[in-house]
Amino acid sequence: MRKKTVLAAAFVAAAALTLSACGSSDAGAKKPIADVSVQAKTKAATVLDQPFTKPDLVLTDTHGKKYDLRERTKGKPTLIYFGYTNCPDVCPLVMSNIAIAKKSLPKADQDKLHVVFVTTDPERDTPSSLGSWLKSQDASFTGLTGDFPTIQAGARQIGIGIDAPKKEKDGTVVSMHGSQVIAFSPKTDKGYLVYSEDTSPDDYANDLPEILKGETP
Repeated sequence: MRKKTVLAAAFVAAAALTLSACGSSDAGAKKPIADVSVQAKTKAATVLDQPFTKPDLVLTDTHGKKYDLRERTKGKPTLIYFGYTNCPDVCPLVMSNIAIAKKSLPKADQDKLHVVFVTTDPERDTPSSLGSWLKSQDASFTGLTGDFPTIQAGARQIGIGIDAPKKEKDGTVVSMHGSQVIAFSPKTDKGYLVYSEDTSPDDYANDLPEILKGETP
């Protein structure tokens, strides 16, 4: 497994500037705002020697109930991703790749893994619509929504930059957001591993057994 070790402070600056455009027909063709973290995308995992602290986020889950991210995922292997359900390409692909990889694990290990999807488009992603969308990926995935400023602040805590959704002239809504997946250790609740949108199901499948044990792949 190839990986790159970087300082978390440097990655925060890079990740905050590397956003994917989702929501328009040519979203996949748009380039990131900046190319500062392109090297990370050539590796299955970017390993941080100064890990992220899990975001201090209290939002609403798909059942309309309060969800304290730190409390509910404490001591559990957790993957966190910020995106939205109307995204035509990147978001469903990332979640699908994780879902495929998860199915390769023994059932007991599947039950241990927590995957959290936090919407960047809370106005449209209601608890109900978010829940329906996630069921098509994996019914065990946790979906969270809430007010945009709170979500944006939580994303920044782990170096993910997101902008408020904007409507284009043709009526489509574009959400600019970082497309990294952050993996948190069950041993320390710290985020040591960062995956790009290009990470394949096989890459995740190779790394998940170590992530579940709180080890570096």
